[in-house]
Amino acid sequence: MERFWALLVVALPLAGCGVAGTGVGAATATESAAQQAAQAQAAQDQVRKQIDAAYRQAAEQRRAADADGQ
Repeated sequence: MERFWALLVVALPLAGCGVAGTGVGAATATESAAQQAAQAQAAQDQVRKQIDAAYRQAAEQRRAADADGQ
């Protein structure tokens, strides 16, 4: 977020020309992409945890079934 504000402060003097809009737009797009990447990583971690839990549960059920069969 600090990067965004720094770019905004630098871009304000250039507000009369198209350069400022390009810089601010690029900064906003970069920040948005970073947020999306963080959200995707969090979602991927959550799915991995769910898959690991399902594997552990299946292994536990197999052990219980083997113990019942003996």
